[in-house]
This record gives sequence, C-alpha cells and structure tokens, in this order.
Amino acid sequence: MELRFADRAWLLGLLFVPAAGFLMYWLERRLAAPLRFPGLRTVGALRVRAGQGMAAFSKAVKLLVLALVVVAMARPQWVKAHVKIFSEGIDIIITLDCSTSMNAADFQPKDRITVARDVVKDFLGQRKNDRIGLVVFAREAYTQSPLTLDYRALSGIVGTLKTGVIEDGTAIGNALAVSTNRLRPAPGKSKVVVLVTDGDNNAGNIAPLEAADLAKQHGVRVFTILVGKEGPVQYPVGKDIFGRTRYEDVEFSVNPALLKQIAERTGGKAYEATDGDGLRDGIRKVLDEMEKTKFAETSSYEQIVELAPYVSFLALALLVLDLLLTLSSARRFPA
Repeated sequence: MELRFADRAWLLGLLFVPAAGFLMYWLERRLAAPLRFPGLRTVGALRVRAGQGMAAFSKAVKLLVLALVVVAMARPQWVKAHVKIFSEGIDIIITLDCSTSMNAADFQPKDRITVARDVVKDFLGQRKNDRIGLVVFAREAYTQSPLTLDYRALSGIVGTLKTGVIEDGTAIGNALAVSTNRLRPAPGKSKVVVLVTDGDNNAGNIAPLEAADLAKQHGVRVFTILVGKEGPVQYPVGKDIFGRTRYEDVEFSVNPALLKQIAERTGGKAYEATDGDGLRDGIRKVLDEMEKTKFAETSSYEQIVELAPYVSFLALALLVLDLLLTLSSARRFPA
C-alpha cells in the first residue's frame, strides 16, 4: 500500500500558501485603520481580543482550505494493491490452404473453403485465453493476422477469405516456415500450428519436412488436417446457360503420408476430415492433445482509491464552518 500523487506538479502550489498568508497579513496591516480604545472596560477588551482571535482563526482556515485545494488538484491516490493477471492458454497459428482446389464441392452443399471458414469461425467463438493467429497460403504464404486475443476481429478476417487471391499452388513448406516464424518469439511454452490443407506440396522454395524440422527446433508442434476426399470430386468449371454452376469430376493430388510425417516429426498428430463435422472433430482433437501452460504476465492493474473527492469535501466543509463562525462572530461583536 502506498500514497502517491497522480499530478504531483500541482504540489508546487503549496509554496504559495505561506505567500498568501503573508499577503493577507500585509494587507490587513496596510489597509486597516488603527483602532484605539481609551478607557475601555475589561469586558470590552476581552471582547475585542476574542474578535481578533476569531479573525486569526478564520485566516488560518482559509489558508488550510487553499492548501487542501492544491492537494486535491495533485490527485492524491491510495494504492491498495498491485494485481498481476496471468492467463492460461495456447499460442496457435491456424494455417489455411486457399488454393483453388479448396473450391471442390465434396462438402455438399458447401465447398471446402466455405466449410473451413465456418469451422474456424466456430472455433474462434469457443476460445477464451488462447492467442491465435492466421496464415493463408497457396503458391505463397502470407500472415493475415499475428497472434491476438481479439477473436472478433480475427473472425471477420476469416470470413473474407477466398480462393484465387494468391497465385495458385500448394506451398506447404513455405506456409509452415511462415507460421513457425510467427510463433518463434511467443513467450508461451505451448506453441501449435494447425495446418488445414487438401493437397500435396507442389510449390514454394522450402521443403515441407525441412520446415517441420525448423518448427521442431523452436518447440512448435504441427497438427495437420487433410480436408476432402481422395479420388475424383465435384469441382466447379463454369456456368450453364441458366447461370447455374456446372460441376465436373476432377481428381487432385493428395499426400496424407507427407502430412503424417510432418505431424510426427514435430510431436503433433495427423487427422483427416471428409465433411464439416469431421473438420470440427479434427480441430477439437487437436486442442485435446495440447496441454495448457501459463503465459508470461499478460496484464496488471492497481487497486486505487482516489482521495481528491475526500480532500475537496474537507475543504468545502471548512469553508462552510468558517462562514458560520464569521456570521456568528459578526452578531456577537458588531462593528
């Protein structure tokens, strides 16, 4: 516990209180006409001295009120306690494949990218203390959001994701490297990449297993989720004469063995999801596998009692008291 002043510069004003007292004394001596009471009886003399004492008391009260006003302006605070807040959670980077193969419609009635967006948004809505970031990739990988606790903003970013924005391809190695780089400086012990993809690595300048080794070096575990079915799947190829989306069976290259190797090398696990429920279940299993650990101190605050209102009230009370005593004195000792 401690007493402090939030705006301590105002305390310099206390130097003017003695100056104000001297000024009041000087003006009184300068302006007041000398009074003589020849032949004054003893009782009358006592009354004069009492009036002078009351005047001196009134001056002292005024100076005290001035000092209290200065102290109130300096905002005195009583610090009751310093409170540190620690949060338990996980540092998570969601690494989402946004290549055009994610337009495949085997998650009927929705395509893969739509289901993935919905599942990630549902996931964000369930989190509380986890710091989560987002990396998207196709032929290149980009950070869409660094680690954050602002799930609402992150959910808004996820809702805008679509395929075709990044040059097409599937650079799994680059995506893992970018994700690891985002997690590397994080203070938490539990660092995780959730890699959601539907294909095989076919682009980028970093080999996936090399990126997995890099992740392992920095204590990052990678959990992979392969979305979609192997073999031919319905894929949008254009519109018919009525404006309806036309689909054809297209087969995309997948490599579940590679995803399993990545997960195993980093201490994670590999999952497969053939529908929306499978994807939700995969992310849930990922979280079940991750132990929670305390972050470093996330925030702190002080329990503070502002004393300025109390000081101001005391100054007001003294002014009222001074006024009442002055009126009483005026009635008792008329001029």
